[in-house]
Amino acid sequence: MSAERILIIGPAWVGDMVMVQSLFITLKRQNPRNVIDVVAPAWSAPVLERMPEVRRVVQVNLQHGKLQLSERYRVGKSLKGEYDKAVILPRTFKSALIPFFAKIPIRIGYRGEMRYGIINDMRKLDTELTYKAVEKYLQLVSLPSQLDQTPEIIYPKLQINEAKRTQAMRKFKLDETTPIIGFMPGAEFGPSKQWPANYFAELAQRFKKEGYNIYIFGSPNDKKIGEEIAQRSNGDAINLCGQTSLEEVIDLLSLVKVAITNDSGLMHISAAVGRPIVAIYGSITPKYTPPLTDKKEVQYLGLECSPCFKKQCPYGHYNCLKGIEVEKVYASAQKFL
Repeated sequence: MSAERILIIGPAWVGDMVMVQSLFITLKRQNPRNVIDVVAPAWSAPVLERMPEVRRVVQVNLQHGKLQLSERYRVGKSLKGEYDKAVILPRTFKSALIPFFAKIPIRIGYRGEMRYGIINDMRKLDTELTYKAVEKYLQLVSLPSQLDQTPEIIYPKLQINEAKRTQAMRKFKLDETTPIIGFMPGAEFGPSKQWPANYFAELAQRFKKEGYNIYIFGSPNDKKIGEEIAQRSNGDAINLCGQTSLEEVIDLLSLVKVAITNDSGLMHISAAVGRPIVAIYGSITPKYTPPLTDKKEVQYLGLECSPCFKKQCPYGHYNCLKGIEVEKVYASAQKFL
């Protein structure tokens, strides 16, 4: 098989971008000389830069829900003649425009939003073979002889920069002599993925009594819930939400003894830096977006109303999360400590 220059149109979520590394590794296994570049928003560059399979990140300034045709045309024209193939992971019409404007000869993607002509290698999504989100991505690069098989999932592995990790530890005054528990209480998707703050706080107090330091990681959007956990735990958990860059979070999460996390982008980052995971699921089933690691414990109730895939509970009770007891999460974490 000859080497190819491949442009990947990446997904919009942090967790999905981590999972897509499985696709990059697959392409490199097919031919180590394959060149992989990724079109992605600037925020995802720190994640992609920790993937040795990726040569270049083509950063785009695109806003969610907007066509921004002139920007897509500009980027596409700038890439003309550079690639043999494009793989479009999102299923929207607009996501296929940059490869089209770049006149990339082969443009692969799933059927969706009337993309005929824009995508010239249209694939039909087979949900019996590819229920997991990562499997859907992988199926787009499967060899012809493998199209009737469920794709092999290769676990992501993000590189750690030890020098920058040391700098981050000093910056945020992390005590390297005391074992660390990491909390990730946020979820960009919405509250239907967020275990209650008071549960996290109770858990923090239990771990603190056992001699652990507890750090809360998250984006600026998670700062409020992080502060609530810190206050409810009487300061036993330290809130770093919104203070760290994504690059710093990648390095710092590699230090934790166990990551206790909602189904979120930071859950996938924790798995990709090799840390044990206790993953808490609410509105979305772990069968769809599982942590890609063998070192995991999953808490999911599977209620009659689950999975609903809604950002907010349609019934207003959030029982799928409230019913996951602190004791069960604590017991799961103990398996790794």
